[in-house]
Amino acid sequence: MPDPAERTGPAGPAGPAGPPTPPVPLAALLAREDLGLRQIAGPCDPATVIHWAHTSEMSDPYPYLLGGELLLTAGVHIPEAAGSGTYFDAYVPRIVEAGGAALGFGVAPVHDTVPRALVAACDRYGLPLVEVPPRTTFSGVARAVWQLMAQARHTELRRVTEAQQSLAAAAARPDPVPSVLRQLAQRTGGRAALYAPDGGEVASAGRLPGPGPGVEVGAALAGLAAVVRPAGDGGSGIGTGIGTGPTPSSASDTVAGVHLAAYALGTGTGRGFVLGVAAPRRDPGDHTIASVGAVLLSLLTGEHQSGTGAARSSALVRVLLGAAPEEVAPLLDGGELWVVVHARPDGPAPDAVAASALGAALGSPLVDVAGDVVRVLVPAGQRELAAQPGWTCGVSVPVVPREWGAADTQAARALSRARATRVRLVRHGDEQGFAGLVPAGEAAAHARTVLAPIAGNPALTETLRTWLSLHGSWDRTAVALSVHRNTVRQRVARCATLLDADLDDPDVRMNLWFALGHA
Repeated sequence: MPDPAERTGPAGPAGPAGPPTPPVPLAALLAREDLGLRQIAGPCDPATVIHWAHTSEMSDPYPYLLGGELLLTAGVHIPEAAGSGTYFDAYVPRIVEAGGAALGFGVAPVHDTVPRALVAACDRYGLPLVEVPPRTTFSGVARAVWQLMAQARHTELRRVTEAQQSLAAAAARPDPVPSVLRQLAQRTGGRAALYAPDGGEVASAGRLPGPGPGVEVGAALAGLAAVVRPAGDGGSGIGTGIGTGPTPSSASDTVAGVHLAAYALGTGTGRGFVLGVAAPRRDPGDHTIASVGAVLLSLLTGEHQSGTGAARSSALVRVLLGAAPEEVAPLLDGGELWVVVHARPDGPAPDAVAASALGAALGSPLVDVAGDVVRVLVPAGQRELAAQPGWTCGVSVPVVPREWGAADTQAARALSRARATRVRLVRHGDEQGFAGLVPAGEAAAHARTVLAPIAGNPALTETLRTWLSLHGSWDRTAVALSVHRNTVRQRVARCATLLDADLDDPDVRMNLWFALGHA
């Protein structure tokens, strides 16, 4: 026979207002064969859930309940004259009033059977009554509750993780907005809709749950979207009738047994769009899943509403179809002058996320990842380009759009010099010196004449340029060009032969360096 002490224990600290783990159905606890629990009174509702287990032998447990408990008692508090039922007519309603989910009564050692008056009272007041057999301790019941909660939590976390991955994949599809809505509808088992700033439905997926609530639920969802839409958006006045206080970012409601939720998308360019979700049930992870979908849709609608994404796409298409850079530059809203930045990270090869972060730091979304180098096209004059932590950068001079190609070459050369000299940022054209005294046309003509023997071999030209810039260092030139030092020696020797020049002569080096600077 179990000791009564095994059925009770010290009260734990007061729990939070909301449980940190998903509740478990009472039916799942009753299904545990190792416990041998049996419901003997009260409604057998599959929707009955338990948030935690609590043991109390108080005649009035109301002050010690938070709601949602399986209250466990061995009947120590029941007086001997309780058989008439008047005691239980006070005891059971107090548990119901406190929000108790169910009552578990331990048989033995105090009572050989569950009092009939208690059974009748639980039936009368609609409180599920569970018989706990002698072999099952209250601590064992509590442990089983927490085990079921842990399993439910693990299942919910896995469901949320899988949903996040599928939503991210949907956002990368050619039709991102409909794809994200389809995933949301599938993951919640209902319907997801995107509402425009004027209140109109832009797109939707899934079906309204339930046996034909139809128009009522659809109208209620659109109305809930108006509640979270920032006041004044869309010009229709639909979001302006909820007072002058701050607008909530999300709201929920239940109509005809269908759970509704609405989420305002973004606070910037996507402001005014609203995501609405209607589902037959509201699981603990549904809010997290819908929130992830709202974040993705915020990005997608923000780009759509601002028009910047469409403008960049239009510029790309025009270039691919043969338009000159100066024709598409106005679509990029960057002004007359631009600079090109080549950057290489200190660590592994950059991915799209790292490249986008660099572009944001430099002030431009025009980013390209090419192997281990990131290229960024930046409007000149918007900000002073500074060295970026974790990156080595080469920057071109400001150019007009028709000279973007030349600026790209300048940035590449500046990056090579920055890496070789271990400097965070190098700008092309710094310290021009006496080269600025020679007219550009004459300098370019001189460069073509001097470099003609090697002009058809870019590898030789670039190797000579880098080798001269690094004062004839074989090792540093090899690092800058990512080749072996013997390759550098062979190329420089080949340049000396083709140019018929003594590269050990400082005057020859100076003349070649001047020519390479204007090539």
